[in-house]
Amino acid sequence: MTLKCIAVDDEPLALGLVTAFIEQTPFLQLTAKYDNAIEALRHLHGEDQVDLLFLDIQMSDLTGIELARILDSKPSSSKPLIVFTTAFDQFAIEGYKVNAIDYLLKPFNYEEFLRAASKAKTLKDNQSLSNVSALTPDPKDYIFLKVEYQLVKVMLSDIRYIEGLKDYVKVHLYSKEHPILSLSSLKTMEEKLPATEFMRIHRSYIVNLDKISSVTKTSLQIGNDQLTISENYRDEFHAKIKSGL
Repeated sequence: MTLKCIAVDDEPLALGLVTAFIEQTPFLQLTAKYDNAIEALRHLHGEDQVDLLFLDIQMSDLTGIELARILDSKPSSSKPLIVFTTAFDQFAIEGYKVNAIDYLLKPFNYEEFLRAASKAKTLKDNQSLSNVSALTPDPKDYIFLKVEYQLVKVMLSDIRYIEGLKDYVKVHLYSKEHPILSLSSLKTMEEKLPATEFMRIHRSYIVNLDKISSVTKTSLQIGNDQLTISENYRDEFHAKIKSGL
């Protein structure tokens, strides 16, 4: 799969380096390059599909972070993947908050660039496979979670429950003594998980229905943990329990 790319950087030397790296990578196709984010945004609002955006962060008028936030409001299927390029490592956390897949710290070499580009290709290939799989009755038994600076594969059967913590979630697993922390919202997690196996019972909890050991009107037990079923979710939850899940 060839990825259509745009490079955006207000430094001519940096822009030239990124475009040269794109052009020498067989699975990347450079469709445009810009020295400011506003011009790039106009392109991205057009009809041409863009798969991958190499984006500088510190630019005048509109920063890379601000552009990424604008793109974050687009439907998932039409959003390009983003790799940030910057000379300042303090932006790393901000980059991951807007779903950047990688972060290249200037000056970077071709090996580092290729690693980020390969990650994008893997994600796009997996996305294509997911779209095909969605047409078949064979759902995935795992999800990928963003944990620190990597994507971690988690089996659905290993999840006990998920706890929301503002910008993060704590995923409680059987295989680990301590929960893993992932940069995601509980709403995003709810959309990722199959509704036949997982259910929201509280603004702070999603539970694996198969792992529930007992239920009362206002709470449930999963292993050693007792979780509250909030009033907003109570009727729907108990209706599902009574129907045999």
